[in-house]
Amino acid sequence: MTITITAFERSPDGGKGLARDMRVRWALEEVGQPYDVRLLSFKAMKEPAHLALQPFGQIPTYEEGDLVLFESGAIVFHIAQRHAGLLPDDANARARAITWMFAAISTMEPPIVDREIARYLEGDKTWYDERRSLVEERIRKRLGELSDRLGDADWLDGEFSAGDLQMVSVLLRVKGSGLLAEYPNLSAYVARGQARPAYKRAFDAQFAVFTAASSGS
Repeated sequence: MTITITAFERSPDGGKGLARDMRVRWALEEVGQPYDVRLLSFKAMKEPAHLALQPFGQIPTYEEGDLVLFESGAIVFHIAQRHAGLLPDDANARARAITWMFAAISTMEPPIVDREIARYLEGDKTWYDERRSLVEERIRKRLGELSDRLGDADWLDGEFSAGDLQMVSVLLRVKGSGLLAEYPNLSAYVARGQARPAYKRAFDAQFAVFTAASSGS
């Protein structure tokens, strides 16, 4: 059964690989599973056909036979459980890798997304600079804690896992802000993730969509 995922027809990330279908693409590339992509406009994302798959009108979704999933974290978890390559065989190491998956999404990502929301929706407010400063301090706290834990290791817990895939994907969202550069070991960690052949294939596939959309505008 062919896997089909959904993605933006015109991604708002400017081809930077930050849209969350990138995480699903990367996971599928890591485990060597082929997939099709159905591109959606913002209008189509809010129509009944897509809302039947994703009740919040977002991307990505994942379809395989009669299985339909939404939320990128849940999709990556499913892929990692079903196919070898993203979770260790050892039960305890597997549990730790899953813990890092949740840490990326539940602990690291919220303040990073909060910074993005503040910039886009509150940038014209008189109190924006103060709010941005507070949010960035929260991000620095989390980055510092993660930096201390990673230390000189290549990956979070032994070999590369779905935990690293999710964490690198989250950290990429703050790479352009200058905050990540304050932590050289985290910058190197993200670079290792981006250097993986599976990441490059996923990025190229997503970037091709952005390029096609831009040339057709």
